[in-house]
Amino acid sequence: MHSKVQELAEKINMKFDDFIGEMRKRGCSEPTAVKIWNGFYEEFDEFKDNDIFLSNLRKAADVLRVSTGTLLSK
Repeated sequence: MHSKVQELAEKINMKFDDFIGEMRKRGCSEPTAVKIWNGFYEEFDEFKDNDIFLSNLRKAADVLRVSTGTLLSK
């Protein structure tokens, strides 16, 4: 199963290494970028549980050229 990030990256022909590299350029740690790539931010009980990822999701949205809301919608 692909995460939302992987689906969006596929649409613009972005590979895993390219995504991680772009996230690192924006100040995101590699472990967090990998978690976002794998969609771990999609699994939470309450929205506040996802707060740690919000600033990094904005970076991911920028990398993927979409709005942050696109990453949060299912």
